[in-house]
Amino acid sequence: MSLPPCPKCHSEYTYEDGAQYVCPECAHEWNEADAAAASDDALEVKDANGAVLQDGDTVVLIKDLKVKGSSMVIKQGTKVKGIRLQEGDHNIGCKIDGSAMNLKSEFVKKA
Repeated sequence: MSLPPCPKCHSEYTYEDGAQYVCPECAHEWNEADAAAASDDALEVKDANGAVLQDGDTVVLIKDLKVKGSSMVIKQGTKVKGIRLQEGDHNIGCKIDGSAMNLKSEFVKKA
């Protein structure tokens, strides 16, 4: 029997503990009802062209973006690998040149 991956970190090393599943990597615990509800409420983020984005996708910036609190500008055409989707106004978490950044999905397109 195959166990479901962790809904938080997507680890495949989950195990059963009574009526719950446990992830040994992030210590997240859930049951089957939680897993079904989470799949119904899945976060859907679309890029500037309307393509649905997923965790781990690669995106490209479609305009120059100024970094708040800095004089740095991220240029149009910058490729960002391994994005993480998150709730909120800035719904993409990523690293650009080693610095953690949050981006709005309206300023990127799927690569």
